[in-house]
Amino acid sequence: MPKFAYTAETADGVVERGVEDAGTLDEARLKLAARELRVTSLAAKRSLNVELTRTRVKRDDLMNLSRQLAAFLRAGIPILDAIAVLGTESDSAAVRRVMSQIGADLRAGSTFSEAVERFPRDFPPFYRGILRSAELTGRLDTVLDQLSLYLERDLEARRKVKGALVYPAVVAATSVVTVLILAVFVLPKFKDFFSSLDAQLPLPTRMLLAMTAFLGSWWWVVAAGLVALAGTYLVGVRTAGGRRLRDGLLLRVPAVGPTIRFAVVERFTRLLASLMAAGVPLPEAMTVATGSLRNLVFELPLRHARAQMIEGAGLAGPIAATGLFPGVMTQMIRVGEETGTLDTQLEVAAAYYERELDYKIKKLTTLIEPAVVLLMGLIVGFVAVALVSAMYGIFRTVNLT
Repeated sequence: MPKFAYTAETADGVVERGVEDAGTLDEARLKLAARELRVTSLAAKRSLNVELTRTRVKRDDLMNLSRQLAAFLRAGIPILDAIAVLGTESDSAAVRRVMSQIGADLRAGSTFSEAVERFPRDFPPFYRGILRSAELTGRLDTVLDQLSLYLERDLEARRKVKGALVYPAVVAATSVVTVLILAVFVLPKFKDFFSSLDAQLPLPTRMLLAMTAFLGSWWWVVAAGLVALAGTYLVGVRTAGGRRLRDGLLLRVPAVGPTIRFAVVERFTRLLASLMAAGVPLPEAMTVATGSLRNLVFELPLRHARAQMIEGAGLAGPIAATGLFPGVMTQMIRVGEETGTLDTQLEVAAAYYERELDYKIKKLTTLIEPAVVLLMGLIVGFVAVALVSAMYGIFRTVNLT
């Protein structure tokens, strides 16, 4: 019998989560209602093998999907028909699979947000949270449009960073390969030749040979150490303390930290503005926007700011108290609260920080390129000095003999 995962509230307001066996979604809903549970989320439970083997919907596919679905809904096409068309015509197997299952869930009585909740790996948390709120306002097409624009900006920022890192990565890879070839195949020949002449290699050459000999003999220790460090990191970031430590350290890195800070501020203001423009209540919008940041240095203070806002402190004061946001932004929020144009002020702030983020990304990438080239130049230069010193030593030894 099919299993349905549910989240519900008891008569006392206690949240309960579990799995209910039922033939259909409606039957599961009736069973839960008979137990005096108010259902807030209900969806068919996937089997483990499906979860492990299925492919994931890419961000660019999700962006196009959101934009096309918004256009269909705005044209008056029923959502079931729109989903069927998008699933059939998509070139992506992941999109076809997801659309097929969402269509089946809608026909079984699920809402669109409930159907999307079944795919946490395909739809980001902020996406699912915005859809839940959008269905309450009846402006699903507008919200989908805003989501597609946000995903487009996010993808563009990622592409800029990746594009800027291509050249330094190629330089670094070429330099590493060159150094390895010289150290493994060329320098040992010098060592053998000097040994035959009973001469001593120059200091730079001996240093380089010692490093390559160490790596050749103890490579497994180095590899084990790297694996241990990677394992410690992966285990650490699964805990709240580890993630907070990582996020805090990244924010302190010169050049990188300010870029991350502007990215978080831009994401928060953009999502908050989009949610409010869609008619989502401010407390719910704060919850969704905060949960989308994936940075505990910001998330924890913002949760506290939301609690203060609900108690009547407004939004500008608690946001300023976190000390994480620029004064200009908090001032714009204060003006928006006083004039009743908070969504407009947030949109203006988001546009401003989007431009600032572009500038920060360009600045960061222009710093990365020369830094990588300089580092690789120093490494290759040291190897070149080691080779030239060895060759000079050979010539001097031959002349003396």
